Amino acid sequence: MYQPLADLLRPTSLDEVFGQDHILGPGAVLRRLIDSGNIPNMIFYGPSGTGKTTVANIIAQKTRRKLFKLNATTATTADIKEIVGQLDTFLAPEGVLLYLDEIQSFNKKQQQSLLEFIENGKITLIASTTENPYFYVFNAILSRSTVFEFKQIDATASLKAVRRAVTFMEERTGLHASAEPGALEYIAGACGGDLRKAVNAVEVMFSAGVPQGTELTLTCSDAQAVTQKSALRADREGDNFYDLLSAMQKSIRGSDPDAAVHYLARLLEAGQMQAACRRLMVIACEDVGLAYPQIIPIVKSCVDAALMIGMPEARIPLADAAVLMATSPKSNSAYRAINAALADVHKGKGHGFPRHLQNVHADTYTQERQQGYLYPHDYPNHWVQQQYLPDDLVGSTYYRFAQNKMEQASKAYWDSVKHQGG
Repeated sequence: MYQPLADLLRPTSLDEVFGQDHILGPGAVLRRLIDSGNIPNMIFYGPSGTGKTTVANIIAQKTRRKLFKLNATTATTADIKEIVGQLDTFLAPEGVLLYLDEIQSFNKKQQQSLLEFIENGKITLIASTTENPYFYVFNAILSRSTVFEFKQIDATASLKAVRRAVTFMEERTGLHASAEPGALEYIAGACGGDLRKAVNAVEVMFSAGVPQGTELTLTCSDAQAVTQKSALRADREGDNFYDLLSAMQKSIRGSDPDAAVHYLARLLEAGQMQAACRRLMVIACEDVGLAYPQIIPIVKSCVDAALMIGMPEARIPLADAAVLMATSPKSNSAYRAINAALADVHKGKGHGFPRHLQNVHADTYTQERQQGYLYPHDYPNHWVQQQYLPDDLVGSTYYRFAQNKMEQASKAYWDSVKHQGG
């Protein structure tokens, strides 16, 4: 039966696992737990192809526990009950190990069906997920588990795996492979840290290659063809999509135009132009804001142009917007002001209105009450002192002028006006 190359080359020891030194390197916590054999319930969180299943297999082997595997996308509560029903038939004093892949696909009832057995120690649970477990795994499971995050594997570690795959395929096929400059590096980088994709891409290149005798050339064009856009992790339902949006916003907020256009490029290449447009509009209002208020219509114009002309040309006005905002002065004063105001509203503060701010209306059917509103345009500088906040919020300050040229000029103007009015 056919077995993918990635499965054939799956590491059987921790030393063979690439790119997870922060949890598996010498002295790291997970490695010490595995070496001790005292395995708690665990949740492995991280992108596909980063070693979660591999490490679960190694744990089962090292602890000599019976390993059961379920995938939550297809498994049911009945599958869990079937495993539980077999527990007494196994001579496993340490219990059994259940590897539950994609646990986020289990609903609350299905996840809760595990609780009794992971608490009494009959089952040690290792659950894996590509989504943030703090959002997708129920608290009852989280509180009984230790979360370990598997990082996306960098190109350097991926290249080691790619070269190992080439060596294996040479031995299996009897061919001598020579790679064009940059071909293997392209596979390592273009697979986005997914070693499974990178290794299987090597297998496809050998299968599709046209050897000259015993010589096979691994070309750059073939490398591009077998990887395509596999590196682009930007599923709208997944964490990486929101990570890209977050990284772009934080790069612009941090005034780094190079990082800003990098993350914008990744969003566009993943087909997420509209999401990028929406986030750029948010950034204009939230992060540049009143330090350069003209930025809002400028970015809106860039977004409108991008939506009108479409990709690939849309990248140009969107890059204009990203670079302009990254290099603009920043202020989140309005953002902070509305958040502070909302916080008070959520606390139930701000009852009613000062009488003079209410719409003019009759208190009786025959007589209109004098409200006492002072019309600012009738006063010098179009300003007059009067109460605007509700009685229980008088004295509250939500907006504070930020330290930028635009807002400080506004502050100086109003300080002068209010001083004259006083």
